Amino acid sequence: MSLSVLTESSADLSRGFDTFQQLDDTADDHLDSLLKTIVDLERRTGERCQADVITWRGMLTKIMATPFDIFNGFAMNASKFQVGKSCPSGTIFIEEDHVHKLESKEHQHQQLSYAGAPSQDLMSFWGYKFETLSLLPAPWDETSRDFIESRESHVVNNHSQYCSVVKTSIGKSKLVLGGEVDAVWDSKPSVTSTETINWVELKTAATPHSDRDILKYERKLLKFWIQSFLLGVPKIIVGFRSKDGVLESLEELQTESLPRMVKQKGKGTWDGNVCINFTAGFLDWLKHTIPDDGGVWRIRKREKAPVIEVSKLEGSGNGDIMSREFLEWRSGPILKDADENVKV
Repeated sequence: MSLSVLTESSADLSRGFDTFQQLDDTADDHLDSLLKTIVDLERRTGERCQADVITWRGMLTKIMATPFDIFNGFAMNASKFQVGKSCPSGTIFIEEDHVHKLESKEHQHQQLSYAGAPSQDLMSFWGYKFETLSLLPAPWDETSRDFIESRESHVVNNHSQYCSVVKTSIGKSKLVLGGEVDAVWDSKPSVTSTETINWVELKTAATPHSDRDILKYERKLLKFWIQSFLLGVPKIIVGFRSKDGVLESLEELQTESLPRMVKQKGKGTWDGNVCINFTAGFLDWLKHTIPDDGGVWRIRKREKAPVIEVSKLEGSGNGDIMSREFLEWRSGPILKDADENVKV
């Protein structure tokens, strides 16, 4: 885990692209690492982690953005498991459809850009470069001067990723969400700490110069806000760059203030309350739409479509959405019946 520190502007975000050590994320990892975390928690506490929905933050981000993101589509797979008195409607486990994920990436890479425009791979690298420039492995006074002054030449590596798992709720639905976090603002939390963690999200965006640029940036702010809102990340640092990837300025945003900022000072392209209310209603509807008899269901929104479709894919099983380890743990004698609330 790294600590955030503001970097200097004018840095070339393209520097080091040729030595970028990029994580291969083409494998279908399902919800495995998230479920391992839940199993570990249940082993330590002796209590079942109750939720109506368990998923990655990215899935809820796509659903929550639906009222104002007509252009993009998505496809997810879902399965319900363990209906009981303490969770009458069961728990719905949701993951991204892996085939759709790979097809979307390929389609993005094939999109034509204007002559001389940077590639999609390079623009993705800019975000990782900004993180490398902005982060320290320890507090400032514990970090060597050589490390601080040589950050621009450090090899960029996105293999190390840190995940925050939270229990939260939207409307009447209890959620367990896992999502990547960039850094903490002040000091690393201890393993046993119960205090609020000052996470910080790092983002890059093109410097806006026209009304069209402002609209585009405001739409990006929707995703920035949802991602941070869902995990309780209080602060977002945006690095504004030129079209050629040169860092030009920095802006510090407070997550809770973004909806009001967009409404009062921006173009009003989205409304946070609408996103929350839509998601609350959708999750309530989903809990009653997916039955208790198992199977795999597809949750899909087509590109440029205003609706989310839910249809049955498989009549039985869970489509490997849940790992064998998790299923065995949840079916074991210690936590066989959640209603007994048995302690380890």
